[in-house]
Amino acid sequence: MIQLAINYSPAAAQLLQAGRLPIQRFKCPDWPDLVAEASALLPVAVHFSLSAGSGQLAQTDWERVEQLRQVTGTPYVNLHLDALQQDFPGMPRDTHEPAHIRLVTERLLHDVNAAVERFGAGQVIVENVPYQPDGSRNDPPYDKCLRPAVLPQVIRQVVQENGCGLLLDIPHARISAHNLGLDEREYFTSLPVESIRELHVTGLHTNEFGFLQDHLSMLESDWPSLEWVLERIRGGEWGSPWLLAFEYGGVGWKFERRSDPQVIESQVPELRRRLVGDI
Repeated sequence: MIQLAINYSPAAAQLLQAGRLPIQRFKCPDWPDLVAEASALLPVAVHFSLSAGSGQLAQTDWERVEQLRQVTGTPYVNLHLDALQQDFPGMPRDTHEPAHIRLVTERLLHDVNAAVERFGAGQVIVENVPYQPDGSRNDPPYDKCLRPAVLPQVIRQVVQENGCGLLLDIPHARISAHNLGLDEREYFTSLPVESIRELHVTGLHTNEFGFLQDHLSMLESDWPSLEWVLERIRGGEWGSPWLLAFEYGGVGWKFERRSDPQVIESQVPELRRRLVGDI
């Protein structure tokens, strides 16, 4: 059965302690103190701040990663496929050049392979990131992600050649499809969805600059995309994830202001109903 998680936040912790939060896990960044705080209340799924694309992933402190996995029972090491412009000097963010696409693909393959060699392909998952146009002023680091890193054929090649799984971030895919000028569902189905091992979901809002932004509450327009994805998972067409994480709220000034307890209390039960198909 797919487990349901939400970003750990003081608001979510209070709701859990009051018996008003039907989840199986808290999702936490790889901060040991926060993991310990959340683990005192509920099992934790650690979301690692590891990025493929810089060419430096082999320098990661893998012992620290393994320790957090063992302490929490987190089954996968996640990597973000966020090849950033700063790591590819002179490459335009919106490049269509085949040579640029090959270079980004090779760098992603190289970095993901470093994790696969350390943990094994079956314990590594890669997350699709959002592609935003210049001037979107989205939360870093994704505001500098290169276009080739979100192309479905690139993500598919990385997954297939390394034999790893996919962490499908639904709002990230929707943002990328929108900014690439692609049909949302065609974008989804072009990804290696047969290799899904984890799901992330949040709402998409249009910010003050006119661009899509995630990590916000679910809107009526967001539920159909989630339901469409879940239908394909329940039908066996796509891979089955171990976890659906609602990436709403958190800690720190940026996320605490997005941790409305009323949103959490109303939307988590709705996510649970849809996850079990009770709609």
